[in-house]
Amino acid sequence: MANRPFYWLRSGRLAALVAAAVLCLGVSANRALADYAAIVVDQTTGEVIHESGADEQNYPASLTKMMTLYMVFSAINNGRLKLDTALSVSASAATQPPSKVGLKDGDTIRVEDAILALVTKSANDVAVVVAEALAGSEERFAEAMTTRARALGMTQTTFRNASGLPDPKQISSARDLARLAIALRRDHPSYYKYFSTAVFDYNGLSFTNHNKLLGRYDGADGIKTGFTQASGFNLVASAERDGRRLVAVVLGGDNARQRDRQVMKLLDGAFGLASMPRDLKVADRGPGKASASAQRKAKAKQLASKALDLAPKRKSDATKRSGRKGYAIQVGAYDTKGAAHKAIEKVSRKVGALVEGSESGVSKVKLKRGKTLYRAAFEGLTKNDAFKACKQLSRAKVPCLVVANAEKAKGDLRVAALSD
Repeated sequence: MANRPFYWLRSGRLAALVAAAVLCLGVSANRALADYAAIVVDQTTGEVIHESGADEQNYPASLTKMMTLYMVFSAINNGRLKLDTALSVSASAATQPPSKVGLKDGDTIRVEDAILALVTKSANDVAVVVAEALAGSEERFAEAMTTRARALGMTQTTFRNASGLPDPKQISSARDLARLAIALRRDHPSYYKYFSTAVFDYNGLSFTNHNKLLGRYDGADGIKTGFTQASGFNLVASAERDGRRLVAVVLGGDNARQRDRQVMKLLDGAFGLASMPRDLKVADRGPGKASASAQRKAKAKQLASKALDLAPKRKSDATKRSGRKGYAIQVGAYDTKGAAHKAIEKVSRKVGALVEGSESGVSKVKLKRGKTLYRAAFEGLTKNDAFKACKQLSRAKVPCLVVANAEKAKGDLRVAALSD
């Protein structure tokens, strides 16, 4: 799938004991049964170089902490936190299951140490410390994480906790996680360096980064691993060679070594050093796999039909929407595809709620004398949402035009008057 645009537990006493044991192992009663999923994206242009099951929903496990860290970095940028701010440790945080750095009720931890503990040790106790510091409770923090995810265009993602510990309602996809990785570097470049930390020393202990691509794969500089029994072995990795920066995501691996090798093969293929590898064949993770898989695939198909990312895949029969959603907004025409992609992301952050569920995309427009522009637009909007979005964007000095009868007009779009 090269050069595609970037758009994706029973009854009786014995059973009760078994269920309790399963939960202790980190598997929820309604766990996702992870299939293999992968995506490789050019971080500059947003171009999808390879994907497989990228819109299949699955448990992110500790990849969740990428969003926790995004929230921390945002809080530092807006002045709510400083790197040397001391965060209080509650009993709830101290009693989180491993992985953890061993914080105790009443302790404090500096923000910078918290960042490093999340990056290297993937510390669940620290994740709760951060959540409580920023939102008062982990539940409220998870709600804020989901809201931010929507603003970043992560429409397939819902967070229920800050750590990635098993929760049947905490879900994401390879495509959404790639978007988050790109957003972390784009929005917080001065803090992205923390993801390349190989070793973190704290309270007399030394914690080695779980991301083994660091120092092993040429150009690798982050970003995060994750594992639960339900999710399988997950990895989001970024690498740069010869000025070209890529992010690769693999979900559902059977073990860490298999997962790491697959990511490296995918990066090699995307850098043009080798052919793209075959999909991983992952183990059956429990009974009912076929049914669960079918449900996820049906959900993924439904989500994909809404064109969840920067430049949606067009389907001849997927564009037949009701007349009530026959409006679009055009948010500029740009000299480069990368600039148009950035415009899409900017608009998603500013008016995410109004354009949620629409098709966002970049289309090439050839003008006279051989000039080419790249038009950024959101289609499939109601008239009300289209005009509201444009008014908000205009106040923010973002170019915006409302387009009526978008499906019929295709490349020759008719611009609606603002008085319509």
